[in-house]
Amino acid sequence: MERSIQGVVDIGGKPIVHRRAIATGIVHLSSASKEAISSGNVKKGDVFEASTIAAIQAVKETPRIIPHCHPIPLESCKVDWAWEDFALRCTVTVSAHYRTGIEMEALTGVSAGLLCALDMVKSFEKDEEGQYPETRITDIVVSEKHKAE
Repeated sequence: MERSIQGVVDIGGKPIVHRRAIATGIVHLSSASKEAISSGNVKKGDVFEASTIAAIQAVKETPRIIPHCHPIPLESCKVDWAWEDFALRCTVTVSAHYRTGIEMEALTGVSAGLLCALDMVKSFEKDEEGQYPETRITDIVVSEKHKAE
């Protein structure tokens, strides 16, 4: 059996246009984690600062993480955080003028931001057996995608 595996997809013939993508996701945390984050009592530091940096780094490194993503000259990256009860929502907005979409960059940013937040508060999330029975990352989606010719 012969197989041909696609390398980098040829986007050379596509026009350069303005593109923007917004992705979002949630990490469900305990009341102890929310209190520690809100009061600045997390040993590893400021959760919002560190997790925002993680999200931005992930956006920039997406082509190194996802094999078929092209290196894109990003023009902006915005990271927003919001509490929804004991859940922390991360929203990443990315824009660029390029030949291909940037939703993977936004999704990668959200994922890394949420992972960083969880890593920073995991000591508050563990139960007596060292497990995380209630902690979860959910609802990672592309909420908007725009392309202006």
